[in-house]
Amino acid sequence: MQDHDEPGLSEAFWGVARQLRHLTKDALAPWQVTPSQARALGVLGKEPVLRLNELAEQLRIAPRSVTEVVDDLESRGLVERRPDPADRRATLAALTETGREVVAAIGAARRAEADRFFSTLSPADRDHLTRILQQLSA
Repeated sequence: MQDHDEPGLSEAFWGVARQLRHLTKDALAPWQVTPSQARALGVLGKEPVLRLNELAEQLRIAPRSVTEVVDDLESRGLVERRPDPADRRATLAALTETGREVVAAIGAARRAEADRFFSTLSPADRDHLTRILQQLSA
C-alpha cells in the first residue's frame, strides 16, 4: 500500500520528467537553442531534408509554428530553405553543415547529462527502466 507521504507513481514519473527537462534546457544553453528548436534539429538530424509540413507533422505543431522555428534556425545558419524539386509550391528545410555539427554536439551533451542523471542506478536497473519505458511508450 502507498504511504500518503510518498509520491505516487505518476507524481514520481512527472518529477523525473521535470528534472530531465531542466537538465536538457541547461545542456542546450551553450548553443542558445530552445527546446522547440532542439526538437526540430533532432528530427532533421534523422531526416536532414524535409518539407516544412512534414516537419510540422513530426513535431506535432502547427505549420505556422514550424515556420517560426525554421526562421530562427535559418537566421543562425543551422537550417536552410530549399525549393522542393518535386513540388514548386513546397519548401524544404535542410540542415546546413553547421546544423549537423550542432545536432551532433547537442546529442553528445544530452547523452552525457542523461548518463550523469541515471548514474545513481545500477546497470541492471537502467536496463530494467529502459525496458519498462519502451513498453509504456509502444
